[in-house]
Amino acid sequence: SSIVLLMINLFIGLSVGTNVMTARYVGEKNPDAVKRAIHTSVALSLVSGIWLAFIGLLLARKMLMWMGSPADVIDKAAIYLKIYFCGMPVIMLYNFTSAVLRAFGDTKRPLYYLSLAGAINVALNLYFVIVFHMDTAGVALATVLSQFVSAGLTLRALTRLDEKYRLDIKKIRFHKKELLNIVKVGVPAGLQNTMF
Repeated sequence: SSIVLLMINLFIGLSVGTNVMTARYVGEKNPDAVKRAIHTSVALSLVSGIWLAFIGLLLARKMLMWMGSPADVIDKAAIYLKIYFCGMPVIMLYNFTSAVLRAFGDTKRPLYYLSLAGAINVALNLYFVIVFHMDTAGVALATVLSQFVSAGLTLRALTRLDEKYRLDIKKIRFHKKELLNIVKVGVPAGLQNTMF
């Protein structure tokens, strides 16, 4: 968990930037800026997730060695981390899309989606470990698959917003002004999280 938190807290901070800037644009009644912020946030989440997956896959075992992980668990811990890091794009997608929903004042649906994902995670843990005897890999796979559910549900919610705000999957891209505003707010929050 220390490795995972160290790696993702910077990007979770960026999702705070998403929340703040989207809420600001909603408050300003600026639907065009809201839409650009949503599309930029989704693009940023996917790029961040892919980057984290690449770094995590490349350095998982090395990070465990740097932390002094015991030799008898390092192999299984490395397997867990590599599978977990493969799921980073959807983990980041959930964090950013739920931040957008919260910016609209919708705090219930992200909580419901995360709760459902947690229940699925527990069920899949039991299924993969008891039925398929997958051990550590099964636990990691269950976590990633449950995150697919929460990310998919929040993404679906954004594609069903009022038309002036709605996410259009085909138009996901970075918008320079919104990206800079998200980064300006999100990087300090992320650095603070990383320091903890």
